[in-house]
Amino acid sequence: MKLFVFDLDFTLWDAGGTWCDATNPPYYWSDGVLLDQSNSEMELYPDVIPVLEELKRNNRKIAAASRTFEPSWAQDLLHLFDIDKYFDLKEIYPSSKIQHFSKIKKHFGMAYSEMVFFDDEHRNIHEVRKLGVEAVFVADGLKKEDVLRYL
Repeated sequence: MKLFVFDLDFTLWDAGGTWCDATNPPYYWSDGVLLDQSNSEMELYPDVIPVLEELKRNNRKIAAASRTFEPSWAQDLLHLFDIDKYFDLKEIYPSSKIQHFSKIKKHFGMAYSEMVFFDDEHRNIHEVRKLGVEAVFVADGLKKEDVLRYL
């Protein structure tokens, strides 16, 4: 695959057991732990950075597709986790994944068949598969072996 697309909440990170738009920013670091104002821990899944680095080493494009109601909060987490730099495009706003992928396709000029998508919600997996995108269900956070088999 040429393009790897990732959902954010419960795919790349756990925002204190909920979605990032249900957290209480601003976020802050304390003793190496990222917290919100309610002291809920924001945790990047362990395989995320190694996966993103491997994709970049292999000259793959990376995009985010998230339907959050608080795009700026998701952007804050991307920045604070220091993974913003890996993404070539971010479609982060409340909308259908169909709209996200339409914009991704237009931006990169790639066929849906050249994309692979990782998400923790079955409804998104089914919706995106109908476009012709390879869609992979993520349970309990992104795993390196699930992603790198598409290189």
